Amino acid sequence: MKPQNARPKSETVKQVASNRKAFHDYFIDDRIEVGLVLTGTEVKSLREGRAQLKDSYVQFRDGEAYLVAAHISPYGSGSWTNHLPERDRKLLLHRRELDRWAGAVATRGVSCVPLSLYFKGSRVKAEIALVKGKKLHDKRDAIRNRELRREADREMRRR
Repeated sequence: MKPQNARPKSETVKQVASNRKAFHDYFIDDRIEVGLVLTGTEVKSLREGRAQLKDSYVQFRDGEAYLVAAHISPYGSGSWTNHLPERDRKLLLHRRELDRWAGAVATRGVSCVPLSLYFKGSRVKAEIALVKGKKLHDKRDAIRNRELRREADREMRRR
C-alpha cells in the first residue's frame, strides 16, 4: 500500500538559473541536490526566472550551510514584504551530508558552489558541487577541446 503523502515519480523540473561560469572556472568533483529556505516573494520572483548565481558560493558556519551572494531580484508586485536581493539563504541538507561536505571544504582545499536553481514539483531546489579551481592552461585546453568538438560536429552534419 502506498503512503498518502508520497509524490509521483515523474516530477516536472523547471530550470530557473544556472551557473555556467562554474563549469568554466572549476573542475566539478561531487554534486548534490539540496533544498532552500525562502520567503514567499523569493519564490514568486524565481517563478518569473529572475535569479543569478554568477558569483555565489556555499558557506558552512555554525553547523549549517548558507547560499551566499546569490541574487534573486525583488518581486515586482511585492510591497513592504519584499526580500533583500542578496541575502544569505539557508540550505537544507541531512546532518551526515552537511558534516561530510563541511569537512571536505575545510580540509581538502576545495570550494562549494551552486550549479543551478530549479523547481522540482512545487519546491525550489539547488544543485551544489564540490569544486577545485582550474589554472589558466586548463581553461585554454577546455576551450580548445570544445572548439574541436564543434568543428567535428559541423563536418559530420555536412556529410
